Amino acid sequence: MHRISRRSVSTILRHGSRYRNTAAPISCCSPHPGSVVGETDTKVRWHSVLASGKCNPVKSTTQFTLKNGLYFGNRYESTAAASDTSSATPPVEKYEYQAEVSRLMDLIVNSLYSNKEVFLRELISNASDALDKLRFLSVTDPELLKGGGDLDIRIQSDKDNGIINITDSGIGMTREELVDCLGTIAQSGTSKFLKALKDSKDAGGDNNLIGQFGVGFYSAFLVADRVVVSTKSPKSDKQYIWQGEANASSYTIQEETDPEKILPRGTRLTLYLKRDDKGFAHPERIQKLVKNYSQFVSFPIYTWQEKGYTKEVEVDEDPAESKKDEQDDKTEKKKKTKTVVEKYWDWDLTNETQPIWLRNPKEVTTEDYNEFYKKTFNEYLDPLASSHFTNRGTYDFPLVITKGEVEFRSILYVPAVAPMGKDDMINPKTKNIRLHVKRVFISDDFDGELFPRYLSFVKGVVDSNDLPLNVSREILQESRIVRIMRKRLVRKAFDMILGISMSENREDYEKFWENFGKHLKLGCIEDRENHKRLAPLLRFFSSQSEDVMISLDEYVENMKPEQKDIYYIAADSVTSASNTPFLERLLQKELEVLYLVDPIDEVAITNLKSYKDKNFIDISKEDLDLGDKNEEKEKEIKQEYGQTCDWIKKRLGDKVASVQISNRLSTSPCVLVSGKFGWSANMERLMKAQTVGDTSSLEYMRGRRVFEINPEHPIIKNLNAASRINPDDADAMRAIDLLYDAALVSSGFTPENPAELGGKIYEMMGLALSGKWSTPVAEVQDVQYQGTQQHNNDVPVEAEVVEPVEAGSQK
Repeated sequence: MHRISRRSVSTILRHGSRYRNTAAPISCCSPHPGSVVGETDTKVRWHSVLASGKCNPVKSTTQFTLKNGLYFGNRYESTAAASDTSSATPPVEKYEYQAEVSRLMDLIVNSLYSNKEVFLRELISNASDALDKLRFLSVTDPELLKGGGDLDIRIQSDKDNGIINITDSGIGMTREELVDCLGTIAQSGTSKFLKALKDSKDAGGDNNLIGQFGVGFYSAFLVADRVVVSTKSPKSDKQYIWQGEANASSYTIQEETDPEKILPRGTRLTLYLKRDDKGFAHPERIQKLVKNYSQFVSFPIYTWQEKGYTKEVEVDEDPAESKKDEQDDKTEKKKKTKTVVEKYWDWDLTNETQPIWLRNPKEVTTEDYNEFYKKTFNEYLDPLASSHFTNRGTYDFPLVITKGEVEFRSILYVPAVAPMGKDDMINPKTKNIRLHVKRVFISDDFDGELFPRYLSFVKGVVDSNDLPLNVSREILQESRIVRIMRKRLVRKAFDMILGISMSENREDYEKFWENFGKHLKLGCIEDRENHKRLAPLLRFFSSQSEDVMISLDEYVENMKPEQKDIYYIAADSVTSASNTPFLERLLQKELEVLYLVDPIDEVAITNLKSYKDKNFIDISKEDLDLGDKNEEKEKEIKQEYGQTCDWIKKRLGDKVASVQISNRLSTSPCVLVSGKFGWSANMERLMKAQTVGDTSSLEYMRGRRVFEINPEHPIIKNLNAASRINPDDADAMRAIDLLYDAALVSSGFTPENPAELGGKIYEMMGLALSGKWSTPVAEVQDVQYQGTQQHNNDVPVEAEVVEPVEAGSQK
């Protein structure tokens, strides 16, 4: 059920005459009673259905057809001089375009514009330019504003016939300006005007609002077969009509003589849409396009919309019920009514919202920012942070002697949650940044021109006065202005994220890191220029903080005085990292180690290299220096175990690059470390999972492996003795092989033959457990025999009587 808003009712009551004069001449309406039909000198007034009350509003929607040209009624009350119907019609002048039209249409359709719906944006921007120009000139010549009404833009359409009418009350054009501006490809009247202002030393004012009326006009041919421009300049007493068709090499200009179509001032564009594009003439689609592209144009934009209001009407009673009521005199008669919706057509102000980024940040509340964020980006949660700023500065352009000023306004937001799917880090086209030029929406389809891929989660609005309205992908990629804007926007985004990290509420940044932490790690890989801004925002678990993530600043603050480097270990989980043998000596020395448990962590840290002059050191790589070297002791140990190291290396062969004495173990007998410049065990595991069976590059990048032994462990001491006494002992050889395989697993590598490793473990288990819980076989047999004898002694035996037999007798 539709109701009239209070604003609409009050507007109709206060400005009823204006709305009647600006309404379209719907066919069921008639001229004002004060006019005399047939008179040549008449004052024509047209009514909206609501104002006149003389038409059936339902029928009016079906009778709204305009076939012979598009005339939607006078926007203002106009009085025309008496016309002589017998006089000849002014001649139609035909002109040739100053450039090949086929090339123009190809340029418009295939190069400048990839989306047809931008035609309305371009034409509204041209209308806004005309209004801006009039407002600027009226400062020195107030007579230009007289008799022309308010400065606004009105759009009216006929969806049945595919016709759109765009009318503005701007500066208009004379006949010469029509030829000069619309007859020449990409010729701009306002650009000439702007150039004249810049050349004049005495010129002043806000001239950066004036855009270009040239190429943008021809965007009408994206959707229209024929375009009619009717324009009236306050500098001329005559109104002229420009007509052009798509794929034509000429256009016509003639004087307007119809008194009903005379404009007080301004321009009316009539678009006759192509068959496939008539859907653009639907009033609801017109309104949607205006709100999407031209919501923040500084002049009011009215669209002709069907509205409705509710009212109570009497219902005819049933004769039977009426007779029954008459018989019962005591019953109080009550008229029956029902609620109906009366429909009518009227102007609707479409761009009511004022751009929030043009306001002073001190005057905008947090609630205002949050409301704008939710409405613009269809979000339901408040953002974690926002940044509203205006960039004004002078920049040195490379290869250019002069300097240029770049000014733009922006509001940026950090969302509270990541979008569904979490694929924004892979696909940068997130439509999160809406670019406006002079408050006109241009595009939200970017591929890293305004923000790098890793900051694609940041949402916001950017408004620039320096970019052209017809921004193309090539302009964005090559424009110095865009590069300056990008640099400034990235810095503001980092400041905003840093503000969240420094907030008293630690949960806010924990929530941010959970959703967007991987994006910042990707930034460490892709954006070397901003490493100093990215590093303080990173968070990791550590050997001293396995439940709560810490920052690199917190790590540096907790470092030992003698500690020179930042230590880390990469693993697939916190549990795996905390149980790795590489940590043993560092935990004894109370040195904190970062746990890199995310697949992207190790690559990010490798690209950072250092933080605050502290190098990142992987404790799983060779040549680990813990700062406690004792050269004399190391020399003694190498002399004692040198033969053992060579013996083990001979047994392992090419499986390892060398066998060395370890300074990182305390309880484990051995460990397998990676080469200094090769992949770590964690990186090797990740790369194997990504090669999809292609292992050709693994052998090259895997690098060397070093087998380190702990001389304090009993197993190594026994092997040292075996290497001297019996180096060919089979059990010693099996022990070396099993040590290597165990070191593979404990160090994070994947065994090449897991089944063989299992067999070795079972064999060693058999040797270790042999006879531990079982009784030898001889003892078991003896126990069984003794038990049998005891059993036989306990059971009574019957005696057998044997009769004596004589010797030599036979029986």
